[in-house]
Amino acid sequence: MKYKRKILAVVCAGLWITLSEFIRNEFLFKGFWIEHFRSLGLVFATLPVNGLLWLVWSLLLAYVIYRLSDKFSPKEVLFISWLAGFVMMWIAAYNLQVMSLGLLIIDLPLSLLEIAVAQYIIVRLRNLK
Repeated sequence: MKYKRKILAVVCAGLWITLSEFIRNEFLFKGFWIEHFRSLGLVFATLPVNGLLWLVWSLLLAYVIYRLSDKFSPKEVLFISWLAGFVMMWIAAYNLQVMSLGLLIIDLPLSLLEIAVAQYIIVRLRNLK
């Protein structure tokens, strides 16, 4: 039963992260990303394989949050998982010259909220009786 709750918590949090990323990048910022990539001479890809890779990324991030919550305070989990999931991704994207720094003003609070909700989902589901 313990493993079922663990899997349920990670999957539900991962699905939340995926949904949050999908809404942000497909509905809120898709036009921005298309124009930004066009200005770089690139195409903003929205193929099924991209969605699958984001799902894998989301599940891995949810697992990181789950494991961190075993050892750290909620604030530490929020910061460490946000740093590992988003800040490092933004640095890599910036290094590849595809990140828009202007978008970070909006992305910073949304990504923190995304992690906080995922953390809340994990805590609630792992404590189900």
